[in-house]
Formats: sequence, C-alpha cells, structure tokens
Amino acid sequence: MAKNIQSLERAAAMLRLLAGGERRLGLSDIASSLDLAKGTAHGILRTLQQEGFVEQDPASGRYQLGAELLRLGNSYLDVHELRARALVWTDDLARSSGESVYLGVLHQRGVLIVHHVFRPDDSRQVLEVGAMQPLHSSALGKVLSAYDPVAHSEALETERESFTPRTVSDLEQFETVLNLTRARGWGSDIEETWEGVASVAAPIHDRRRMPLGAIAVTGAVERVCVDGELRPELVAAVRDCARSVSRDLGAGRF
Repeated sequence: MAKNIQSLERAAAMLRLLAGGERRLGLSDIASSLDLAKGTAHGILRTLQQEGFVEQDPASGRYQLGAELLRLGNSYLDVHELRARALVWTDDLARSSGESVYLGVLHQRGVLIVHHVFRPDDSRQVLEVGAMQPLHSSALGKVLSAYDPVAHSEALETERESFTPRTVSDLEQFETVLNLTRARGWGSDIEETWEGVASVAAPIHDRRRMPLGAIAVTGAVERVCVDGELRPELVAAVRDCARSVSRDLGAGRF
C-alpha cells in the first residue's frame, strides 16, 4: 500500500483546524495544536498562502481560510446543483430526441462529462460520466469556449488536434466558429471529433448569467443530420432544454 504524503496530510489537518476552530489562529496556536515545529508549520502555511488557500491578517499576523477554498467549494456545489437541476430535463430530451444526452463542464482544458443519459433503445451503451471531450472540436467544447472566457483562453493555448479531416484546428477559423456559435446560441460537431458522429450543444447559465456548463445531444450522423445539416427540431430541443435548466438555476428568461 502506498504511503501517504506527510506534507499533504499536515496541510489538510491545518485547513481542517482553521475551518473548525476560531476564525483566526496564530502560528503558535496552529503549531501546538498539530504538534508541529513552528518552522514546519510556517513553511506549510506559507505554501498554502501562496496558493490562496490561507490568508494572513496583516495587523495580527493570524491565519484564516482563503478565498481560493471558497471558489473551489462553490465550483463543487455549482456542478452538483447543475446535475441535480438537469436530471429531469435531460431525461425528457433523450426521450424526445431518441438520442444520447450529455452534460459537460470545463475541467483541465477540456470538457468533463458530469451526466449522461443513454439513448432510449435496446442498444448496448457505455456510461461516459467522467470522460473528457476536447474544447476545440466537440459541440460541448465549442459552446463553453464561446461563452466562458477561461475556456476560450484554454482552447487557444491547448494544441488543437485534428481528429478527422473535418476538425477545425486553425486559430483564425476556430475564432470564426466561436463567433458563429455565439451569434446563433448553439454549437455543432459534425464528424469533427469522431467520424460518423454528430452533436449539437447549447449553454447553461447560472443565476449570475455566467456559463456554468452545456447540454448536448449526440448520435449517428444519419439520424442527427439531414442533407449534411443538423436537424432544426433537434437544435430547438437542445436549446429549450438548456434554457429550462438555466431557469431552474435562477438565470431567468433570456
């Protein structure tokens, strides 16, 4: 069995101490509570402070939890709220479209699938929750890149691999695709990530009207497209689903 990393254990214990005790604690209090030498405790605190997980009060020198932990906590809650709010709507979308439905969020320069509704037929399918999709070629990724400034920057900085002959990897052409995505309110992927597969996605906004994730319908090109274009009724259904989830998250009508 692999040994735990002692410095990480001590940092975790320090964060729990700051979260459960007084609002602010001094170096001596932290060191004695965790049975650490002051120098060791100070080194860990300094690293946590540099990462934004701990803040030091300039006047008293005492430490408290930092804003970065709040941001990470809110991100965790947002994703779980997003998934909970989307359950009924994504089930309905899969049933009405007859295709697979995916819910994705930005994660590590890609799209993390946090919810997947199987195509409502008897075919054998694999649950893809936890899978990653590329930002530059998938419909989910294009939507996030078009609406989320962080996703946009990451899509530009990441190598845009050509998965098929249809993949858009050129920077100028990619920006044109994102402009089109914003203008029409949805993103597409017709054999750009996987040959024979097409997808349409729309953004989900939270109560602050910020892009929280995206919903997509994905299926075989011959079912999802007509004459090389995504079926209009499918595009409308995906957009309606995304709007419904956004309203449930407090975004209102838009």
